[in-house]
This record gives sequence, C-alpha cells and structure tokens, in this order.
Amino acid sequence: MSVMGQALWRLPPRQQQQLQEELADRLADRGGGGRRQEQGRDGGPQRRVPQQCHGPDIYHLLRTRMGGRERHGFIDLEMLPPELGITILSYLNATDLCLAGCVWQDLGNDEYLWQGLCKSTWGHCSIYNRRLPAGFSYRRLYLQLDEGSLTFNSNSQEGIGYFMSKGILVDHPTELAKFIFYTRRLNWKMLRVYLDERRDVLDELVTLHNFSNQFLPNALRDFFRHIHAPEERGEYLETLITKFSHRFCTCNPGLVRDLGLSPDAVYVLCYSLILLSIDLTSPHVKNKMSKREFIRNTRQAAHNVSDDFVGHLYDNIYLIGHVAA
Repeated sequence: MSVMGQALWRLPPRQQQQLQEELADRLADRGGGGRRQEQGRDGGPQRRVPQQCHGPDIYHLLRTRMGGRERHGFIDLEMLPPELGITILSYLNATDLCLAGCVWQDLGNDEYLWQGLCKSTWGHCSIYNRRLPAGFSYRRLYLQLDEGSLTFNSNSQEGIGYFMSKGILVDHPTELAKFIFYTRRLNWKMLRVYLDERRDVLDELVTLHNFSNQFLPNALRDFFRHIHAPEERGEYLETLITKFSHRFCTCNPGLVRDLGLSPDAVYVLCYSLILLSIDLTSPHVKNKMSKREFIRNTRQAAHNVSDDFVGHLYDNIYLIGHVAA
C-alpha cells in the first residue's frame, strides 16, 4: 500500500477505541450479565490471561454487525467501516480495482483510490496543479493517461499531442521533463527519439537529476536509468555525456575542487567507464583489460586525476557491472 494510502485511510486512535467499546458493549449484551466463570482442571475458577488489543478485531466486528451469525467465504467489504474497506482496496492495481468496482461500486469507484493510482504511476502531470472542474473523475484520468502512454510507446509525438489535447500536459519544457522523469511507463526507445528531437526538454530533464555525493559510476548509472544511452556511439551519446559532465560538476563542487576535476575531465572519465564496461562484460572480448592498463590509459587522457581515484573506478565496474546496462 502506498504511503499516501496509509496516511489517508489509517483509522485514527479515537475511532479505533470507539469501535472497540462498541464491540465490547454488543458482545456483553449478547452474552448476558450473569456469566458463569469457567472452571479449571482443579475445579477452581480458570484464570484468563488479559489480552492486549491494538485495534478492532475485524472478525468479531463483522459478526457483531451481522447479529452474531457465522458467515463462510470472502469478507463483504460493505460490512466493514468505509475507511477499512478502502484501505483493503488500495492494495489493488487498476485492473483489479475495476473488477472490484463491479461488486462494491461505491468503494471501487472511490476517487481517492484512483487518485493514488494516477499519482503513483504518473508522478507529475500539469493537471495535478490546476483547479479541477466540477465532475472531474480520476478514474477517467487514469484511463486517459494509460491511453496516452500506449500512444506514446507507438509514436512519441502523437502521445505527447494526446496528453496536451486532454489538458493533461502543457507544452512547456519543464512540465514535459517532469512528466518524463516521474513516469516509468514510457518506452525507452520512443523516449530517446523524442528527447533527440526536443533538446530543450532534454536540458530540463538533466537538471532534475541530483548527483550530490554520488560516486561517478553510480551517478552515471542513475543518469542512464532515466535517459537511456543509444546503442551506437554518435552525436546523441556525446550530447548526453557532455550534459551529464556539467551537471555532475555542478552538483559536486567540493569534489571538483579536491580532485581537480572539470567537465572535460569528467567527460573523458565517462567515456573510459563506458569502454571499460563493454570490455569487462562483453563475452566477445577474450583478453579483458587489467586494472593497471585502465589506469595507464585513463591517466593519459585525464592528467589531473590520481591513480587511486581511477583505480576505484575500475573496481566499481568490475564489481557492480555496466554503467549503461
């Protein structure tokens, strides 16, 4: 369950106490005032260990609401308090929630559930920050976002055009970059084509990354996790590494000062890491590059970098793997 769902639908302590008191009163009324004490093996009254109750017992609460009748099978969510029923349904994905809505229409169509699904799948949309019109439905918005994502994965320009036609996104580089950054349902190949055409969006997308206090190979992996590297070396890859190098230096001024790094030096190191990743992970390369060879080759291109720092770069690739996988 999402953090938003937990915070939104957890029963408050006062309401839990009220439910427990209501349950205890009804069980006491049903059992009668003259209860006999249960006898133990020695004939004396049996001692009961006090049980600590941290919340309402769902089973007894259901039995109380049904007049004490036993019921077999699945729990009817309509018999539970609305907050508890919505908490249970918040575990479902969109498909299962639609099916649940066929049985429990009021709960399955709850707007807060669909709002949570929208924002957990598409973290940023321009429409989230606008005043919503009367009759707005997050369930309808989810279907539109899903349709737009499928369209984008077939044709990136048509997909973005669909989002704009529905008022979900506005044509601004920052808004488009945030939508891409916080969405995981966009095809990376179509995304690469779109970013290659919209360099203004690419610039804003790079600035959303925070590489502070990150080791260079790990920062490069994080970068390529959001902006996938092209399969072949070319102008687009050079553009990505150049933008990454400047952003990395901006986020780590202390490291740049202590190690004597510059955007040009980081650019060289990034290319060295990519070539080393290919060398160590490719099954077609029989003679793998040694640590000493990597240090020697890298120092020839980046003179100000120490041998120890370059050696740590080699160890990271050797132990963790490719930076652009």
